[in-house]
Amino acid sequence: MNKAPKLRLGIDLGGTKTEVALLDQQGLVLERERLPTPQGDYPGTLNTIQQLIGRLEARHTLNGLALGIATPGSPSSIDGHMKNCNSICLNGKPLLTDLEQKLRRPVRLANDADCFALAEAHNGAAQEANSVFGVILGTGVGGGLVINKRLLQGPNHICGEWGHNPVALNALQPNAAFKPESLSAYEQERPCYCGKTNCVETWLSGPALSQSDWELGGKHHKRPAREIASASQAGESQASQAINHYTHILASALATVINIIDPEVIVLGGGLSKIDSLYEQLPDVLTPYVFSDEILNRIVPAQQGDSAGVIGAAYLWG
Repeated sequence: MNKAPKLRLGIDLGGTKTEVALLDQQGLVLERERLPTPQGDYPGTLNTIQQLIGRLEARHTLNGLALGIATPGSPSSIDGHMKNCNSICLNGKPLLTDLEQKLRRPVRLANDADCFALAEAHNGAAQEANSVFGVILGTGVGGGLVINKRLLQGPNHICGEWGHNPVALNALQPNAAFKPESLSAYEQERPCYCGKTNCVETWLSGPALSQSDWELGGKHHKRPAREIASASQAGESQASQAINHYTHILASALATVINIIDPEVIVLGGGLSKIDSLYEQLPDVLTPYVFSDEILNRIVPAQQGDSAGVIGAAYLWG
């Protein structure tokens, strides 16, 4: 008798939308559905997740199938309550316990960057690699580490949170196209919402690039990152300088990851990962920061797009 295919069930709990997906044994999406995420409404969020699972159960035999959920934060190692969520109604709430009781099935949680890394390691740009560091460069900066197709979370559930390490601006190395003193145009002390100053996120997120571009010129409104990237590609000097600075700071921050983990593949996701020049320039710019005579790590753009969260969540159970 042939065994039924192993199904995987995932939820991506985003700030604006909540998405469910059912995957087959090969990781192909059998079905997916989205609903708006209730803003600032914790009970409503639980009900939305229950509603999405209920709709799938009406069409598929799930039999208490284990659920993985990509969340905008992570559970505390102290009491299991949520922390570091930009959807602040989740902070301090026992999300895992509440969902297991409400859905009557096993549940695992991981932050959205972790699930992004899992998705790219299984079905995306790094599926041939044994070690993958997934990077989110968007409204915020996050990361996730996958070893042999399994997510490494750590005892504090913060593995990969490189976005809240400090940027060493005074350690940036000059080359023909970049002079560290050119950073003097910036307000160099950038407070972060986490309470520290000059975190990676304050220099490498989308809003951070907009801030850098504005501080270089200051004569126009703050432009979104995609507009700055387009202006740089068209040859505008101010935008090109902002992108150049961004690339060097990114190289310095990624070198720290490479020196500690040395992942085979670094996958870039989020809106800023669409800046094509990053993939052309980063290999050379990394050289003075990485403790090696050659750099064999591949840096590639993500393939899963906005599906990454829900697909990665479905792989939280292996």
